[in-house]
Amino acid sequence: MESLLVLPNPTNGFSPNLLKPLNEHFNTHEDLTKVSTFYTEIKKDCGYLDRKLTTLQKTLSSLISQWISLSNSLKTLFHRLNRKFHYFGLDPSSDMMERVDLKILREELWTLSKELHLIETFRCYVETTLSLEVLVGEFEDAVICVMNQKKSNLIDFRWKQAKLLLSLRAMNDIENILVSILKNHSKWCNLVKSVDDRVDKPLNTLRLHALADHKALLSSIGWPPSLVASEAEGGKGSELLNPLVLMQGEMKERYSQIFLVLCSLQQLHSQREERKKSDSLGDRRNVLWTIHEMVSPIALKCEHHFSKWFDQPKFIFALVYKITRDFVVGVDDVLQPLIDIARLVGCSAREDWVCAMTDMLSTYLRKSILPVLAEKYREKHTKEHIIYSWLHLVDLMIAFDKRMHTLADLGTAHIAGELINSSKEISLMSIFCDQTDWLKIWAKIELKDALKKLNSELENPRAWTINSTAKSNTEFEDGPFILSSREDFKAPLIVDAVVKITQAMIEQCQTLPNIFLRAQFIRLSSLKFLWHFFNILLKRCTEIVNMASNLEEDGSMKVCGSVNAARYCESILQEWSEDVSFIEMRMAEDDWCIRVKGGQDYHCNFFWEEVKFLIKFETDWIADIMAYLLRQFDSSCQGYLQNKEQWSWNLEHWGVDLFSGSTNTVSVDFVGALDVLRNQLSVLETGLNSKDFLYLWRSIADGLDQFIFRSIVMSGVTFSDQGVNQFSTDMQALFLVFQPFCVRPEAFFPCIRDSLKMFQMELEGAKHLQSTLDKKCKRKEILQLCGIAYVSPDEAEYILRYRQFGV
Repeated sequence: MESLLVLPNPTNGFSPNLLKPLNEHFNTHEDLTKVSTFYTEIKKDCGYLDRKLTTLQKTLSSLISQWISLSNSLKTLFHRLNRKFHYFGLDPSSDMMERVDLKILREELWTLSKELHLIETFRCYVETTLSLEVLVGEFEDAVICVMNQKKSNLIDFRWKQAKLLLSLRAMNDIENILVSILKNHSKWCNLVKSVDDRVDKPLNTLRLHALADHKALLSSIGWPPSLVASEAEGGKGSELLNPLVLMQGEMKERYSQIFLVLCSLQQLHSQREERKKSDSLGDRRNVLWTIHEMVSPIALKCEHHFSKWFDQPKFIFALVYKITRDFVVGVDDVLQPLIDIARLVGCSAREDWVCAMTDMLSTYLRKSILPVLAEKYREKHTKEHIIYSWLHLVDLMIAFDKRMHTLADLGTAHIAGELINSSKEISLMSIFCDQTDWLKIWAKIELKDALKKLNSELENPRAWTINSTAKSNTEFEDGPFILSSREDFKAPLIVDAVVKITQAMIEQCQTLPNIFLRAQFIRLSSLKFLWHFFNILLKRCTEIVNMASNLEEDGSMKVCGSVNAARYCESILQEWSEDVSFIEMRMAEDDWCIRVKGGQDYHCNFFWEEVKFLIKFETDWIADIMAYLLRQFDSSCQGYLQNKEQWSWNLEHWGVDLFSGSTNTVSVDFVGALDVLRNQLSVLETGLNSKDFLYLWRSIADGLDQFIFRSIVMSGVTFSDQGVNQFSTDMQALFLVFQPFCVRPEAFFPCIRDSLKMFQMELEGAKHLQSTLDKKCKRKEILQLCGIAYVSPDEAEYILRYRQFGV
């Protein structure tokens, strides 16, 4: 019966892992209907397991291959170690080998890797040395061939040029290798130095030889030409003939070849100089050697003419400019195409020509003219004509620089937003950058000349005239509160001259190429001139105060004029300080302070010291004017202040009726003080600029507010109803004095205004407020609810205590 069973016995041959899922899926007879579904799931799982098994087999094969490769590598390594152990007398099969631990193995491997690296470095060093030896040998052979060539026919010339080009290629390859060594093997400096020492002499010899050939060729074509047109043209033309333009045929070919060789040599020289210097110069370069060689013979010819024109330097500048102008087009047409062939990026034949001619004139001025003028200036009694010669020479230099810049057409070099070759300064003013003593002499002379002009302007009787008809801005007028011109500031006429003289001195140094020296010149000349004028303003105000115990109308106008001048100068200096050039000067000074003094003055305003002095000057003198007016007011109303009983009288007081239809009149003792105050404010409004007058009258109003409040209201006097009316009338008269300057003058007398509010309270309201203040709770809030903001609770309680009602 058992043999007929379809399914095997569960106890035979089934693992527990297989029985567990069968028992879960087939517990009853009804579960047999799910056999097909269970079969599908099992088949799907089997397929997934088969794919996973295949993947594992592939991975295992790959790992076995890698292990075999690694095993072979280790086998090779162990063979090498075995040989090394034998070399050191160790037997790998002995017990000694078993004691070699992993740490020693790692150290040995590290040592081996270092030795391999040293061997590789040594191999690279040897190969590089051999390559350099071959190239240096080729370069030296080519130089010897060039030097031994004596014939000058066209065939020999071409052979010589071929050798020159061969030497240049070898030198260029040498330079590329040396640059690569410095970049990748910085420790091979001795190799680089030995190569430089070996090639420097032949390279310099080659350069001198090429320059000599160029010089001889220039001489053969008639360079330099005659400096006077009549000698070459028989007086028919004013322009000088350019031998470069007249070259033809073989001569032109020879010159072109020599020019290209010299350009290549100079480019190599520049690369070597840049490599040798730790502070790389980038794209900086000098004037082309060829153009410099063209200018040198011209300089020798010009010195004969220059020596005759020492006292008339304008002829020297005119001659140099004429030579530069007459030859610049030919230089540009003939040499610029050759420069393009030589692939000298950013090089301009026109610019180099102009720069070389400027350097030629600069050299002559340094050597022959400026030292003589400086020595004569240092003599004990400097003559007037020496100062004139200095100023005239500087004017000629500035004008010459502008004309030469125009001639060189440097504007085309600003396409990218900056100069293509910023190192070449076409500027005679660079002389002062090298000789700071001459810069100081120039600044002193400019300062003396400026002071002389100022003294001449001060002799003008209208120098301190103020335009008193200028419109005064007030707070309630429409339009912005802006002061722009001298007339707006009501500054005297002398200020125009001071600003123009200062600006002219600043413009004189704008062509100095060094920013820091430019700032130094301005501080030695322009700013010293301004300080001299500031001292004049201070002395003028001080003398006015010392001559009179009080400021009369004329004295007040003079002080106002000085304050207006200071205010205008301050605005001009603030405006100048926002200019980029002055910001750059301030930054240059800060950099200098950091380098030299080890500290920095953190003031971005170039004119910070001058502006600070002017602000203090204005503030001090306006305060003095205000103090004088308050003292005058005090002395004018002493009787009014001392008559304290008047505030408690119950009768009509005498006075002047200032209010049409009013029953009260202003106190007689108070009218005189108000009249003096009004007249003085009128004078100050006419003479003082709007900005300072606004500050002045507000300060006076504040001072009067405190003065009257302390002297009358808080003086312990009793105020009756009639006294309150009289005090209110007097204060309204005081407000009328300031009515022309604002719409609501009482707003600038806050203490008096609050006092009047409390005086004019009804009896019940005053008692209620006084009882509330006595409770010492939220006293300020209660006063603010009553519209009283500037009188303290204690002061308010004091005022209410001395208020009498019904009297």
